[in-house]
Amino acid sequence: MNFRVVLFVLSLIGSIVSGSMFLPAAWAWFDGTPDAAVLLRCAVFSLAACVALALVTRPSRKSAPGRSDIGVREAFAIVSFSWVVASVIGALPYVLHGTTANFTDAFFEAMSGFTTTGASILSNIEENPRGILLWRALTHWLGGMGIIVLSLTILPFIGGGGMQLFKAESPGPLPEKLTPRLQQTAAILWEIYIFLTALEVGALMLCGASFYEGVTHAFATVATGGFSIYNDSIAHFRSPAVEWVVTAFTFLAGVNFSLHYLFLRGSFGAYFKDD
Repeated sequence: MNFRVVLFVLSLIGSIVSGSMFLPAAWAWFDGTPDAAVLLRCAVFSLAACVALALVTRPSRKSAPGRSDIGVREAFAIVSFSWVVASVIGALPYVLHGTTANFTDAFFEAMSGFTTTGASILSNIEENPRGILLWRALTHWLGGMGIIVLSLTILPFIGGGGMQLFKAESPGPLPEKLTPRLQQTAAILWEIYIFLTALEVGALMLCGASFYEGVTHAFATVATGGFSIYNDSIAHFRSPAVEWVVTAFTFLAGVNFSLHYLFLRGSFGAYFKDD
């Protein structure tokens, strides 16, 4: 196994997760809450560590990561350890802010988020500031489509080895390529994912939710995970309209995205032709 290329790709995946932490940090800064500094420190520290690892393990130009470097073993190692790397980074804000009592609980919360499991150790969710809760929702959203799929979208250097990652990440036996180029397929999947998220945010706001409530609950819905910013989840809204929106988009998010792609391309009967 080529451990060097595994570490290199993992460092880049860690950089993506670390960089995404700047969004809740900016939100917390806008709110003027202390968690802004916590999130910013975590983002800078983890990003610096990942970039340093990438510089140490980066392959030479003659042996850039590609078909010859990322085989089946490397792909499974990258996919498996990417969840661990993401969860270690994702746990840092919970520990430093004091959201959890220890790193084990923080790691559980982060892993539950990235894997969209939806289980939580938090007994009082609402006592946490909005920046932390937005990060919690964002871990759901990133994991919903898959960190590897995101990596394939923005890391074109992976080349032929990307198909090995795509196969290892897919839960089914036959992952579908919507286009001849895998990077373009990954981009299409993310575009549909973002489109569904934006639609749900708008629908929830029409039902009376605030923008923040819409974003955090849309992240949980399209990821089919279930994290909420309220202790009683969507029951907090006391709104059948909100419940129907969440139900509808959870169903849409559970449908094969290839069918959404075909529908958007004009094949309106794609859903009914699929077994």
